[in-house]
Amino acid sequence: MKKNKYIILGAAVLGLGLSSCSDYLNVDRYFRDQQSIERIFSDKDYTLQWLSFCYSHLQGDNLEVGHSDVCPFNFSDDQVFNERGDRFAKFKRGEYLNSVGGQYAWNWSFEGIHQASILLNELHENDDLTPEEVTDVRGQARYLRAYFYWMLLRKFGPIPLLPPEGADYTKSYDELAYPRNTYDECVEFITSELEIAATELFEKRDNLNIARPTKGAALAVRAKVFLYAASPLANGNTEMADFVNMDGKQLIPQEYDEEKWAKAAAAAKDMIEYSEASGRYKLYTFERRPVSTDEAYPTTIEPPYHEIYSNENFPNGWANIDPFESYRSIFNGDVYASENPELIFTRGTNGDSNNLKDDNSMADLVKHQLPGTFGGYNVHGMTLKQSEAYEMANGDPFDQECYELWKGKYTNDENKNQHEYDHVKNGVWWGYTNREPRFYASVAFNGAQWNALSITEEGGKDSRNRQIWYYRGATDGRINGSDNWCITGIGIMKYVNPNDCAKWGGSIYKKVEPTLRYADILLMYAEALNNITEGKHYSIASWDGSKTYDIFRDKEEMRRGVKPVRMRAGVPDYDEDIYENPKKFFEKLVHERQVEFFGETQRYYDLRRWKIVEKHEGEQIYGCNTLMNENYKDMYYLPVRVAELQTSFSRKQYFWPISFDELKRNKNLSQAPGWEYYN
Repeated sequence: MKKNKYIILGAAVLGLGLSSCSDYLNVDRYFRDQQSIERIFSDKDYTLQWLSFCYSHLQGDNLEVGHSDVCPFNFSDDQVFNERGDRFAKFKRGEYLNSVGGQYAWNWSFEGIHQASILLNELHENDDLTPEEVTDVRGQARYLRAYFYWMLLRKFGPIPLLPPEGADYTKSYDELAYPRNTYDECVEFITSELEIAATELFEKRDNLNIARPTKGAALAVRAKVFLYAASPLANGNTEMADFVNMDGKQLIPQEYDEEKWAKAAAAAKDMIEYSEASGRYKLYTFERRPVSTDEAYPTTIEPPYHEIYSNENFPNGWANIDPFESYRSIFNGDVYASENPELIFTRGTNGDSNNLKDDNSMADLVKHQLPGTFGGYNVHGMTLKQSEAYEMANGDPFDQECYELWKGKYTNDENKNQHEYDHVKNGVWWGYTNREPRFYASVAFNGAQWNALSITEEGGKDSRNRQIWYYRGATDGRINGSDNWCITGIGIMKYVNPNDCAKWGGSIYKKVEPTLRYADILLMYAEALNNITEGKHYSIASWDGSKTYDIFRDKEEMRRGVKPVRMRAGVPDYDEDIYENPKKFFEKLVHERQVEFFGETQRYYDLRRWKIVEKHEGEQIYGCNTLMNENYKDMYYLPVRVAELQTSFSRKQYFWPISFDELKRNKNLSQAPGWEYYN
């Protein structure tokens, strides 16, 4: 009976769509021949196939970077999608269960938890696997189980934690209906599992296994979980006092605990010190390129002169790096995952089989961004708000008065020496010149150059290194009666490789999902320290108990987190008064994360955990005036509200709802605040 008990883990509780116990006992779904559990987990090939099936549940609705079919939460107040009617409007109204992708994440995650738990319970040392391999496989399964729980917690709020040893299928359905655990209980379980995983996982993966977690990945996710637990949404949030179980048990902590920020800071410091000691993780940088005649890989543009940063090498300055290429190549496939020391965890190229032929891959995301000229769908757009967030080359904020000051001013041969901090071509509005390097790596502004170097057919060779215009009447401008146009008039260049093209014999290069980057750890560390009251100290043990940190609002340690990110971007570090003032620092940090992590599904969750989402996602969306053709181009750049993209925010949108089918299966499962119980 013991074997059956383990295999039935979560069957009745989670409603995974299987009709009987025999469905769980039948592993024919995973292997061609039905095998006994003992044989599966004593055979190396079968064990690794089982583990691969666990990994497969990171795909589909559990992808974290992708287009709107599976990643609607990749679209906050920073980018929009214009495809298939009113899907965007429904998403912004909170119609999550009948309008957009992502609604199957609950079942998909719990099935992954179920499979990982079976492996953890059944895999023991055997002749087919070395003791080291057994330990690592168990570490991978443990990491995956914790990661599935983490994704559920972030999206749905407090969730049921199933008994790690398995649920007894001989019990009645009512006895197997688990309620939600509290937020803190979820955090405690997830982080403790990740600590164990960090002792089991290999420290490094070869290129063929780059999408498998490492010790560093376990430590990094642990830090992320602690950061969310310290944030206002889950730390003393009295506005969520009604998020309760059926028996009235409160699920969100009602009393604020500052020590949670100290724990988050210590967890981030664990990862930073491990990275520095091992040399495994650091920000990726590309060396300065002195001279180039290749338009797709241009000569390095040195940021405006700074008496310190222009004369210091990275990370103390930018003298030896190319800030534009350093940032761009993290995402566009020019750097292999195994060569990118910044990449802590990735799903690889996405897609159900991790190749370019499947929908939902990173290549498919790029195809949604590519203009129609290059065979793309041209349906992802950047909001004006996001475009304005990128600073000027000298680090000054973009000034909205520029819409009037620079009205009618465009680049030409005569004013080239006035915009020396970009490679912008002629005919481009002046507001798109002299911006910080991350702007040019991320924004496909009107008149930006697309390279499309993979074109091989004669008919398309003249379209290499071509400027694309979004004016009405232009090839890639507004199209009446079609969804295939950039609705804000500002496209997206992030993730696009200079070679990418989907027609004329071209191809879209493989690129990996940037699930978790070292830049995130650095900024998380600074954020957590900023939230500690001046003068207060906390003694927090390291993840393995080998040392104790003295955690306090240490401004030099905060700079340790922020400055390298700013230097890599080619923009000055914050002035001393910013580090001195917690409120000003937080405002800067919100802005830094908005720019650094654009298009990486961070913004959606950041705004919610900070509880400032109403201010940002409740605003109306602005873009360029796409009704204007080139004859009226001065009016094209005057900000207009995008009428087709109405937006709003209500309290219920902090967490996703539980589906009707799931609530019907589990009578002890409470609904998130604001959503229907379907009684």
